[in-house]
Amino acid sequence: MSAAVSVLSLCKHYKDVSAVDNVSFEVQEGHCFGLLGPNGAGKTTTIEIMEGIISASSGQVLYQGQLVDKQISQQIGIQFQHTALQDYLTVKETLNLFASFYQNTVDQAHLIELCDLSDFLERDNRLLSGGQRQRLLLALALINDPQIIFLDEPTTGLDPQARRNFWQLIKNIKAQNKTIILTTHYMDEAEQLCDDIVIMDKGKIIAQGTPNQLLAQHFEDVFIYLPQSQVSNELISEHGWIKLTDRIEITSKNVEKTLTLLMGLGVSLDGLHVKSANLDDLFLKLTGHSLQSSL
Repeated sequence: MSAAVSVLSLCKHYKDVSAVDNVSFEVQEGHCFGLLGPNGAGKTTTIEIMEGIISASSGQVLYQGQLVDKQISQQIGIQFQHTALQDYLTVKETLNLFASFYQNTVDQAHLIELCDLSDFLERDNRLLSGGQRQRLLLALALINDPQIIFLDEPTTGLDPQARRNFWQLIKNIKAQNKTIILTTHYMDEAEQLCDDIVIMDKGKIIAQGTPNQLLAQHFEDVFIYLPQSQVSNELISEHGWIKLTDRIEITSKNVEKTLTLLMGLGVSLDGLHVKSANLDDLFLKLTGHSLQSSL
């Protein structure tokens, strides 16, 4: 599989601050690639260099092995986190307006079907719900039929159902062998959508790989949770279990053995919850805080 985008020794300096510090990674064709990190990690600067919006202090970004040039805006699609739409235009009029900005455009009927816009084509932009607006913005990012699409926190502010509907749209787009570069602060979103992820902190890459690879690399244990009221302080202290707000956390390499121990100690298993490590746990372990709490 060939690389759609190669980022090579990328650096961006602002006076005494290194926003991006020698960052390198590849985005494979047809993959959904997640770039994750807290505020100030350097991910936004990295993305803006990749999009051709700002220039790097040093290093290179290659698209299919070619250096980025001024024509890159015609070849990629970008869904910004904040995009101003023209007032008093309908969705259909907005699609026509944005199509006029590009040399090549996708068939509009196909785009309307792909992004599920047909129910509100004649609606004023100002009257769209959050989910409808995001679907329109996605359509605008796809209007020039790009092979590489940048999605900057595309589901922020959406309700759970709208988020899941949007995930399905992204999966449908990826099924067309499009390459997607995603930033998000929802770890469940990254787990659902991303084939590969890079986690940045303080301008540097601190982890990269597939979600499964990274979880296997950093976690051997599963987490067992019990209501704190069911476990005495003596047992918690004796076994080194962790007190949380209203429950205790037990890490275990062998769930069956741990459950046998608990029952032998006379601990009730009512309300017991067993959880494998996920990307939020990984992010917490690597950076010291959860991604959402860092925003």
